Amino acid sequence: MRMKKMLALIVVAGVMLSGALAPMASASPAASPDAASDGKARGAVTNLPIPRYVSMKAASGNVRRGPSLTHRIDWVFQRRNMPLEVVAEYDNWRRVQDRDGLGGWVHYSLLSGERTVIVEPDILTLRRTPEANAPVTAELEAGVVAFLDQCRIDWCRVNASGYKGWAKKTALWGVDPEEILE
Repeated sequence: MRMKKMLALIVVAGVMLSGALAPMASASPAASPDAASDGKARGAVTNLPIPRYVSMKAASGNVRRGPSLTHRIDWVFQRRNMPLEVVAEYDNWRRVQDRDGLGGWVHYSLLSGERTVIVEPDILTLRRTPEANAPVTAELEAGVVAFLDQCRIDWCRVNASGYKGWAKKTALWGVDPEEILE
């Protein structure tokens, strides 16, 4: 009889433990395994592709170690319109990383779906049309943030402080190599 009571307690404890862990397992910050039609995973909260690019809506935003206000602030992004890559979602929080792969958790209200890119080479030549020999419209320095208007297979049309033109996609961070935007 004593052995049956011990077994019953173990079973009850196991059920209670599995019930306590179930919400934690379902609250995983990783993307859901369901693949989108484009082959990317989908965010469990927004059902948008993961990873995906967004930009900073705010002039500054705290980057936290975890997805809540109780987690430590590791640093502060201080550049409006900076492109970021969303790599995970949890509730109202998005795990983002910058072009150097650094990041953390940011509240979704600090982010915008407006697409921007960062110029990678020291000097980037913008062209009137998406052709290597097209007339030059402007030159941008490394680190300049530009708004993304559209992208073709190898070229993207960008706008930086009123200077518009086409740039080679490989010279920009914030757009996937296979991405096409109309």
